[in-house]
Amino acid sequence: MARFTGKTALITGGASGIGKAAAKLLASEGANVVVGDIQVEAGETVAKEITDAGGNAIFVSLDVTSEDDWNAAIATTVETYGGLTTLVNNAGIGDTLPIEDTPLADWDRVIAVTQTSAFLGMKAASAELQKSGNASVVNISSMYGIVGGLGGPSYAAAKGAVRILTKNTALGWAKKGVRANSVHPGYINTPILGDTDRQYLIDTTPMGRLGEPEEIANVIAFLASDESSFMTGSEVVADGGYTAG
Repeated sequence: MARFTGKTALITGGASGIGKAAAKLLASEGANVVVGDIQVEAGETVAKEITDAGGNAIFVSLDVTSEDDWNAAIATTVETYGGLTTLVNNAGIGDTLPIEDTPLADWDRVIAVTQTSAFLGMKAASAELQKSGNASVVNISSMYGIVGGLGGPSYAAAKGAVRILTKNTALGWAKKGVRANSVHPGYINTPILGDTDRQYLIDTTPMGRLGEPEEIANVIAFLASDESSFMTGSEVVADGGYTAG
């Protein structure tokens, strides 16, 4: 398949987990991929793995909370590949403390990395995406952007905000050649789980297992491709049935 021939995708949090899986998948189907992350060594490794496999990829050091870094990343993307058609806002961090124990600094950090990053990314990329005339933004939210559950208040608030920001942007850009949709993963086997009791997560997921990054990458690829050409402002849940109950 070559769904992304002629397309260029910038993927944040591309050094590991869902971002890494998405970068490899889109590259394997013809996209020029820009791997953005603060993890320089890991990000460079992902880009090298893609090029070693015959794909096109570069790494850019990107602190998603920095407007300057975003502007630089977009400029590098355009300089290298001539434009930008696809933006995947995947970077994010979580928290675990209850609201009464959450320091303001922790709240601000999670909001910055998980929520404000999507705003900064879409703002910085807006001109190039609209210039392409057929662009797609995929914002990674969470099933906890739809329902309450485990985790601290800042993560839930940020992911809920990403969901609505996506819809707001989709409407604003509906006639500007840019679609925007959100993905809402459940418990996925990625580093963000940290020391969380995985068996508990498995037991509370109706399908009885964790999701794999590649499964979410498949959803991202669908929304980023022309196969979803009449979808904008949509939310796609991939949670093993968690929110169905």
